[in-house]
Amino acid sequence: MNTMDTETLALLAVVILALAAVGAWLYSRKRQSDRLIQRFGPEYGRTVDALGSRSKAESELREREKRVEKFNIVPLAPEEAARFSGAWKGLQGRFVDNPKGVLVEADQLVRELMQLRGYPMGDFERRAADISVDHAAVVDHYRAAQAIAMRDRRGEADTEELRKAVVHYRALFDELLEVGEGQRAPATSVEVHS
Repeated sequence: MNTMDTETLALLAVVILALAAVGAWLYSRKRQSDRLIQRFGPEYGRTVDALGSRSKAESELREREKRVEKFNIVPLAPEEAARFSGAWKGLQGRFVDNPKGVLVEADQLVRELMQLRGYPMGDFERRAADISVDHAAVVDHYRAAQAIAMRDRRGEADTEELRKAVVHYRALFDELLEVGEGQRAPATSVEVHS
């Protein structure tokens, strides 16, 4: 073999190794993206839209995971779950007479439940981001409830919207009403009627 063939083969080997490394890197990124899409569901797309790029969104979602990993998220004791369930049923029963007050109560009860479970009580966006890590299926409900509550504070929400907000809060509430292993939380499936 002459020097030219050896150099060509060496260059070809370097190119093949570089292509293999790029391929492995792309495959790894794809798997990471797929994992985040699976874990965060619609929150993944919302974060991409909000941040304007997939890489920024994925970085944000990974940061959320790291932050929430440090929390001490605990299930409820059965007595606590029963107390929260009873409080929720009570507020639903008051909706017809005081829809605005019940909306405020629903928000407060969800916050109290989040805090008891171990979620820090930062601003709304931080709470929603934290919840999205373990409860991605209901974080949209939380955002919708909060948007209606904001419209209500400006005097722009009607009773039907308030009812929808309470239903949205209930979706998150039900998800958070988790008790320890082998124990069940009481159901909160009472409907809100206006």
